[in-house]
Amino acid sequence: MLSIKLMRMGKKKQPFYRIVVVERRSPIRTATVDEIGYYNPLPREPQIKINFEKLDYWQQRGAQATKTVQSLIKRLKEHAQKNN
Repeated sequence: MLSIKLMRMGKKKQPFYRIVVVERRSPIRTATVDEIGYYNPLPREPQIKINFEKLDYWQQRGAQATKTVQSLIKRLKEHAQKNN
């Protein structure tokens, strides 16, 4: 089974996350299958970038996003709708 989740990067007290596709039962810091985006929570307006083509590709193959990643996707889609 594949999972779409956050992988913590950055320095101490300066978190930066990559949104990655990994095997569900593997440890957090293992080799990733694919990187589909990033999340930077530190700026006043948090930065979120997700490649939706890759997201759809992996979800069609059975990858399931964690609750945190689902909330980031939802937030990004809502923000896109407000700007249109």
